[in-house]
Amino acid sequence: MGSADPTQDELTVLVTGFGPFKQDFPVNPSWEIAKDLPKYLPPVRAKGAKTSRSSAPVVLPPVRLLVHPEAVRVNYQTVRELVPKLWDLDRTAEPDRPKIDIAIHIGMAGPRPFYCIERQGHRDGYAMKDVDNEFLRDQERRVRQGKDWVWYDQPKELLTDFDLDDVLSRWKDNSADGLDLRISEDAGHYLCDFIYFSSLAHLHKAGERRNVVFLHVPCDSSEQSIATGKELLLQLIRSIAESEVTRRAKLQASSTKK
Repeated sequence: MGSADPTQDELTVLVTGFGPFKQDFPVNPSWEIAKDLPKYLPPVRAKGAKTSRSSAPVVLPPVRLLVHPEAVRVNYQTVRELVPKLWDLDRTAEPDRPKIDIAIHIGMAGPRPFYCIERQGHRDGYAMKDVDNEFLRDQERRVRQGKDWVWYDQPKELLTDFDLDDVLSRWKDNSADGLDLRISEDAGHYLCDFIYFSSLAHLHKAGERRNVVFLHVPCDSSEQSIATGKELLLQLIRSIAESEVTRRAKLQASSTKK
């Protein structure tokens, strides 16, 4: 990988995980994976590093990891109120906190053995109750609030602005062999989808680049599974950072030529 380029700014990555999901899942692996991350992305270990990509290694600036200090409650209104505070685009709530460059929301997705990054979030279709036995009731809000509804004039679907195909390719190269890593087109129309669309819509309304993605992990909370999930998360962060630094370098080179 090489040492970081001192001319590049530090990248700040925000990570969130969800709390317990009713009685069936008193421990949510998404939070267990997120909660004890290091303060900075570790360097690539020389031993066992894969070099299957034909392109030259990407030199990254320091990548700071900011984990939301508590598990996010699996509750619609909690998420709706939280997301603008997470991004704090005008830097009023926490003026000393660095600007968020990248956000990764994590949630669990049943007993399936694979890990997937979601391409898009959905505005509608939230018909399931949250952990507090409450429906979202956005259809009622939409009618009652009109133009004041938080997602008024937002599209039904919003996509991340990350190049997920490039990210997936890098993620596979950066991760151990034998792991099933995928892109998903359906985040599930529940709290995972809801927090994802909330972030996407918040950035879209503000005219900001949608530098956010959702990671779905298996519901396995065993020590081994959490360790695997944590390593895969770190490699996903590395892969997104590589993809973004490469994209920015291409843009800079293109503008210089003009």
